[in-house]
Amino acid sequence: MTSLERISRILRREPVDRIGIFEHFWEDALRKWRAEKHLGPRATPENHFGLDMRTAWAFNYVADLDFKEEILEETAETKLVRNGNGAVLRWHKQHASTPEHVDFLVKDRAGWEEHIKPRLLDQSTYRRRINFEMYRRTRAACKRHKQFFCWSGINVFECMHPVAGHEYMLMGMALDPDWVRDMCAVYGELLISLQEILFAEEGMPDGIWYYEDMGFKERPFFSPEMYRAIIQPAHRRTFDFAHALGLPVIVHSCGYVAPLIPGMIEAGMDCLQAMEVKAGMDPCALKHDYGDLIAFIGGFDVRYLISNDRAAVDAELQRMLPVMMRASGYILHSDHSIPDQIEYATYRYFLERGLALGKY
Repeated sequence: MTSLERISRILRREPVDRIGIFEHFWEDALRKWRAEKHLGPRATPENHFGLDMRTAWAFNYVADLDFKEEILEETAETKLVRNGNGAVLRWHKQHASTPEHVDFLVKDRAGWEEHIKPRLLDQSTYRRRINFEMYRRTRAACKRHKQFFCWSGINVFECMHPVAGHEYMLMGMALDPDWVRDMCAVYGELLISLQEILFAEEGMPDGIWYYEDMGFKERPFFSPEMYRAIIQPAHRRTFDFAHALGLPVIVHSCGYVAPLIPGMIEAGMDCLQAMEVKAGMDPCALKHDYGDLIAFIGGFDVRYLISNDRAAVDAELQRMLPVMMRASGYILHSDHSIPDQIEYATYRYFLERGLALGKY
C-alpha cells in the first residue's frame, strides 16, 4: 500500500496495513539534527523519515503586500516589528516561536473597514498572494514518492487574530459580532477564490489542511454557542468547497478545543489534529466519542519525547495506540511539533516503535 493510498483510506476510516505517520518539526530541531549530521543539508524530513504526508503552505493573507516590515526595536534576543497588517509583534531571534502581540492598527469595525477589508477585496492582488512555484514543486515531489499531498493554510480564525489580535477580536465577538462575522465572510471568500485560481492552474491536492488554533490551556477561546453563531458559517462554507472538489478536510487546532469539536464536525471536518495533551486534550477519549465520525492525527504527548526516555515513550505508545488505531482512522504524530530538546535517536525510536505496534 502506498502512502497516498494509506492516508486516503485512513481519512475515510477504512482498513489499512498500518497506521499513518506524519510530523511537524520546529526549525530549531532540524537545524540541530543537521549540525549533528543526522540529516543532510538538502534532506527533507518527510523523505528522510519516510513520512506518509507532505503539505504546501501557498497563500499570503497580509493586507498590504507592498508594505516593507519596520523594525521598531531590536535587542540581542528579540525584534519588534510592524507588518503589512499594521500589527506590532515581538519576535524571538534565538529560537522559533509564535510572536508576542504588542499593538494593532485594527481594534474595531472601523479600523477593519478602513485599513484591511478593501485590500483583501482587491482582486488585482490575488495572484500575488499565491506561491505557485512552491505548491507545484511540493505536489510533484509527492507524486514521485506516492505521498499524500495537502494544500495547507490558515482558516478564518487564524486570519483574524494577526489583524486585530486575540483580545480585540474576542471582545468583538462579544460586543460587535457582526463585525467578526464580516471578517470571517471576507477571509472565507478570499480563501476560496485563491484556491480556485491555484487548483485550476496547478492541479488538485489530495486533501485540505487548515490551521485554526481556537484554544489555550484547558479552555477554548470562545463558547461552542459563539463558535456556531460566528465562526462556523465560514468553516462550513470553506469545508463545503473542499468537499465539492472531493477533498477531505483536516483541521489543526492547538489548545483545549474539546467543547468545539461537535460544531466542527457539523461544519464538515473530516479529521482533527493536534490533540494537545498538555492543554488538557485526551486523544483516547476523543477517539471513543467521535471515532465513528472523524479521523485523528497526533495526540502523542511530546513531553515523553522531550524526556528522551525510551521506556516512557514505549509505554505511552503501548497505552495509546491500541485505542487510537481501532477501526482505522489514525495517523501517528506528536501533540504539536518536535522541539530541539528531543534527540534524533529518540525521535527515530518513536517512529520505529510506533510502526511496529501500529500494524493491522
